[in-house]
Amino acid sequence: MKALAKWSISDYHRMVECGLLRDRRVELLRGDIVEISPESPIHYATAKHGSKYLETLLAGRADVRFNGPITLADSEPEPDIAVVRLPESAYFERHPLAADIYWIVEVAKSSLKTDRDIKADIYAIAGIPEYWLLDLVGQCLTVFRTPQAGRYTEEQSLQMGAIAPLAFPNIKISIERLLIQAQI
Repeated sequence: MKALAKWSISDYHRMVECGLLRDRRVELLRGDIVEISPESPIHYATAKHGSKYLETLLAGRADVRFNGPITLADSEPEPDIAVVRLPESAYFERHPLAADIYWIVEVAKSSLKTDRDIKADIYAIAGIPEYWLLDLVGQCLTVFRTPQAGRYTEEQSLQMGAIAPLAFPNIKISIERLLIQAQI
């Protein structure tokens, strides 16, 4: 059996620039162009609400990006939320790189397996210090921290209370506010 060819970041960017992927909802994961699942209303609402909440808490400290791409070595995922370094103008000509990212938030309903397994590995390999997974079915926040050898070495699941991100230890983020489904 022959191996499938992998796409590079530059190949992927050329496809985007020439409009080849214009009508497709895709992202580059480990060199593969992967269709993005359609978002359910609660998935979109949770991600949008979470990004607005984090923008309020982190105003002047970080740029909170909603459903935008990030560029990693062999992947260009589009996390639901990426909390990145300022200034925003740094991203006028490029997407945030791993070194720009404080942490990533993915919201999962139907995408839980991909977000827990594939994306967690991609983010850990890239050295992103913290990854939060909001599980809408299980109503919990799983926090992955301390990437080493391509894996996160710390994992904690929380259903209530508050958490401080590694980059901003003095800011407390309400888990209930992130998991808005419980409020609906």
